[in-house]
Amino acid sequence: MQTALNYFAVFGGLDVKIDINKPLRTLIIRHILDEYYEIQDYISKLTKNSAPYHKILTGIALGDRRVNSAFKRADIEYDEGIKSIYELEELNIIQTETSMDFLTNRFEENEVADKLLFTAAFLRFWFAFVSPLYRGIARQEYDECFKKFNNYQNEFMDLIFEQLCHEYVKIVFKDDEIEEIGRYWDEDKNEINLLAQAKNGKIIVGSCKYTNSKMKKTELHRLQELCKKLEIVPDEVVLFSKNGFTNELKGQKGQGLRLFTVKSLKGLVL
Repeated sequence: MQTALNYFAVFGGLDVKIDINKPLRTLIIRHILDEYYEIQDYISKLTKNSAPYHKILTGIALGDRRVNSAFKRADIEYDEGIKSIYELEELNIIQTETSMDFLTNRFEENEVADKLLFTAAFLRFWFAFVSPLYRGIARQEYDECFKKFNNYQNEFMDLIFEQLCHEYVKIVFKDDEIEEIGRYWDEDKNEINLLAQAKNGKIIVGSCKYTNSKMKKTELHRLQELCKKLEIVPDEVVLFSKNGFTNELKGQKGQGLRLFTVKSLKGLVL
């Protein structure tokens, strides 16, 4: 299942048939890098071959996704950047994500910047690892691309894992009808990477960790303390872990706490 998730992070949204029994590097070369000119033509049409668009999209792909950070990375003035963001949303390439601070005691004071999401995983991969290195890739020199991908892969996977966890929560709580789901962040670096509100008023908070170590009970305590600080009263806590949970944390499982692993997401990517 972890393999399928890694492949989805690269090829999700790209209209190709993927054999997950083949090495990821082989498939990236075959379906993306060797097809560079064909895909570049498609991307150019999609983005209207706009240089500011490309700069902003590259800034989003490997940055912290905040609007102001993307503009800084792209070296673009705020007014031009905001105009480009609106246009990229209309083209269905990205979407804006706002901190779910309305569920906290910081709604009035939290003026944190919005964040930006790609609408397709493949587009994020392209603007992170292909587009910035186009000169070498066009010459079929791929080593730099894979070096960069290997250095950023774990960080790159975190967001994909979170997004799939969000989609899975909608299924788990389908009877409650999730109305809002997203994340919370503020300028004090408080973050909750899964926060949802159901139609019946139920509040769900969660943590999603794509790391090689098992999730510990301390992560549950950290989340509980943060909720207390923000005056969020969760009805359900959901924890998602790439490599499972310690026995101590498993012992806390029960009413109000649900634990899920990568295997739980199987139906979303296969």
